[in-house]
Amino acid sequence: MKVLVINGSPKGKKSNSYRLTEAFINGMRQAADQTVGKAANEAVEHPIQTYELIVEELMVSRLEIKACLGCFSCWSRTPGKCCLQDDMQMVIEKMLWADVMIWSFPLYYFSVPGPLKNLIDRQLPMVLPFMVSDAQSGSHPSRYDMSQKRHVVISTCGFYTAEGNYNGVTALFDHMCGAGNYTTIFCGQGELFRVPELHERTDEYLGYVTKAGEEYIDGGISEETKGRLEELLFPRKTFEQMADASWGIDRQSGEKEEDSLIFTRQMASLYRKEAYGGKDLTLEMYYTDIDRCYQIILESEGSRVVTDNFQTYTTRIETPYSVWKDIAAGKIRGDEALMQQKYRVKGDFDLMLKWDDYFGSASVGEENSRSVGQSGSKESGNKQLHVPEKGTSMSILLLPWIVFWVVASIDNRIGAIVSIACSALVPVLFQGHKKTIYDVLSGFFVTVCSLLLFLDVSARIVVPLSYLGFGLMWTLSCATKIPLTAHYSMNDYNGERALSNPLFMKTNRILTLLWGILYLATPVWTYFIMGTSVGSLTGAINSILPALMGIFTAWFQKWYPAKVARG
Repeated sequence: MKVLVINGSPKGKKSNSYRLTEAFINGMRQAADQTVGKAANEAVEHPIQTYELIVEELMVSRLEIKACLGCFSCWSRTPGKCCLQDDMQMVIEKMLWADVMIWSFPLYYFSVPGPLKNLIDRQLPMVLPFMVSDAQSGSHPSRYDMSQKRHVVISTCGFYTAEGNYNGVTALFDHMCGAGNYTTIFCGQGELFRVPELHERTDEYLGYVTKAGEEYIDGGISEETKGRLEELLFPRKTFEQMADASWGIDRQSGEKEEDSLIFTRQMASLYRKEAYGGKDLTLEMYYTDIDRCYQIILESEGSRVVTDNFQTYTTRIETPYSVWKDIAAGKIRGDEALMQQKYRVKGDFDLMLKWDDYFGSASVGEENSRSVGQSGSKESGNKQLHVPEKGTSMSILLLPWIVFWVVASIDNRIGAIVSIACSALVPVLFQGHKKTIYDVLSGFFVTVCSLLLFLDVSARIVVPLSYLGFGLMWTLSCATKIPLTAHYSMNDYNGERALSNPLFMKTNRILTLLWGILYLATPVWTYFIMGTSVGSLTGAINSILPALMGIFTAWFQKWYPAKVARG
């Protein structure tokens, strides 16, 4: 399969549209490689279609293509040949050579860029002068057989959506290729592809473009992928705030703004107002290396940046501007930079723990997408890009243990029966949750302890042993990659992404060890309590320290990261 890329952007390979085109071609290459690999593994009697992909590119900005003179010499004096001597003859030869033509360009005033329009005009030698009577608005027949050629049009624009802004382009290509005879990928918010700080979302979109390339080579782009490509990168208001801030010009004075202020305004525009917790927050950014300070006020209706007359901050970040830029661009991890003391945080650390909730660049907000397959509204719905995974549940982990400790202390037989029944019930509870190895071990240990009671082993021995086993499970997990508490507390801190946060992991490793020590010590006093007149209350008595430990845990989870953040 021979592919000709016609890059019509004056910026050449630096074009935002060309980034989409490269992703699309990469997808085509991946699909082609897969067909070759499959063919090599298939038996001879079951051949499959294979593709040898040959890609050539034309940078229109580097070609000499003069404007058409409208002299019609290519129709009358020298049929099929233009009187202008430039690179257009070579372009026509490449077009005749190609099986697929990919037209890549940015939207210029609701149409194609001028140099590309010259190239399109200069295709006149490729058609005959005669009229096609069955064409709706009049047309000319092709001089060559172009019926098997396929066309893809890829373009970005600077508006928040492509919807309604490409009417001139589609009218042009409807005449060139025939309505419905070409594939389009039109993407609004194209300027965002050059912003490193937004790479998470733009890379996600480019992944869908790559998927489209894979599917295209084998017949066509699926409806699901088309739907992904039609989704907005960011909600309209967010994009327009970022776009306005990117010019770096004060609305009132028209004067140039500091780069750090532009950067802060763009960061503020990513604020997701649905994360508003009922009270306004003031995030103060102090860039230590350039001695600049700004405040971002997070309100119910959005965010705003304050440059003077500061109010008391909720959270203050003291960071070199260069460090925060690198964090925003994904060059370094924010949590790792914090552990390395590259920046400090003062005030309420809770905002930092929920940073992705407030400024999650990969999230799709309410205004962000249009429902695919629904007629009418352009933005009718909230189509999420990510399906949330099932979360773990500490309550399910603890349930069989608590039942065993409480009931077994009162009556051995009944306690054993109820505990086994509870352990059998746990798998049912996991229908809506994610299971961990510790959930499995808990069910196993509780069942074993219950069977020991059935065998008339003294409860004064079995119950302390159960606490010992529970404590060992917590303590030994500290030596594993993921300590026990991290499996469950990650639900409140961006799910499994939290497991790559060194500060989160260190906090949970400390807590897991403390809980393990508590339960390793519990068997000692449990043994003595069960030998007294209040032995039947052992489970209730032993719930006092864990309750206090739970209060400590809730405090420590906020105090320790904040302590590290303060330096």
